[in-house]
Amino acid sequence: MYIAQAFKGLHEWWRYLLGLVIVSIAWQVIGGIPFFIAVMVKLLGEGGDITNLNESELLSVLEPNLNLFFMLLMFAIGLIALFVVVKYFHKLPLLNFTTSRRKIDWKRFWFIFFLWGIISSSILVVDYYLSPENYVLNFKPVPFLILCVIAMIMIPLQTSFEEYLFRGYLMQGIGAVVKNKWAPLIITSLGFGLLHIANPEVDKLGPIIMIYYIGTGLFLGIITLMDDGLELALGFHAANNLFTALLVTADWTALQTHSVFKDMSDPETMKIAEIIVPVFVIFPILLFILSKKYKWTNWKENLLGTVKELPKEDYKIIN
Repeated sequence: MYIAQAFKGLHEWWRYLLGLVIVSIAWQVIGGIPFFIAVMVKLLGEGGDITNLNESELLSVLEPNLNLFFMLLMFAIGLIALFVVVKYFHKLPLLNFTTSRRKIDWKRFWFIFFLWGIISSSILVVDYYLSPENYVLNFKPVPFLILCVIAMIMIPLQTSFEEYLFRGYLMQGIGAVVKNKWAPLIITSLGFGLLHIANPEVDKLGPIIMIYYIGTGLFLGIITLMDDGLELALGFHAANNLFTALLVTADWTALQTHSVFKDMSDPETMKIAEIIVPVFVIFPILLFILSKKYKWTNWKENLLGTVKELPKEDYKIIN
């Protein structure tokens, strides 16, 4: 039913292709302009040269909080562009883009937000007490408070952009074109994983980390299709990135923040279990909990079935 919401707007395949191009330009090109301006201003003020800097050096020019803000601003601009494309190019209301329910269910969002926030934080606390030598206290009151403000405002915009793009725009668009559910589930999961392929974690941990990224995309796609809406995926993703940014950072991760702790362990010694356990153990447990709470049934049809166009009385553009 969630994918079928696309039929309430203009859903020709070329609209999704062109819309994706527009959103990508807004996100990657226009969204990156403020960051490069800030970097150039900083370097020119110090007499530096931007032409000889590689990507990792560019990301270290600005103070961590300022750098985080400009990185997340790119996603916020992308989110605005995506909403504009959906509203004016597809003529699809935000409600139908978000859920098949009559209104957005924020209780779902907050339930999984706090559930995953507690679980992920507990895992970190346990690991800290089991291996305290792998962590150093990184807490500085003023920078941390600034981080909290930036993170609580900007990270939900970043994660919402990724969810609306993959589990929303692409899942609805691909599903409306191919008329099935398994293809958009697989394609968006692979696409979500590939989105992170340039992260420094991939360079440090190797291709095996892609199991986690693709597996996370698959988990988010499953809960979106089973629950007929994005609320759970939005809540999970926001909690995952927000709690991570506030609690722990490392020199080899994409998010460099003034977090409470800094992970000093060697990423090359990271056990395979630490990468695959979330995908093959924790996520299935979460699926079981959510299925019981929200009484999910008919998994085969919801994940592998066909996408049927809505009845004619519902098949209309809502301006």
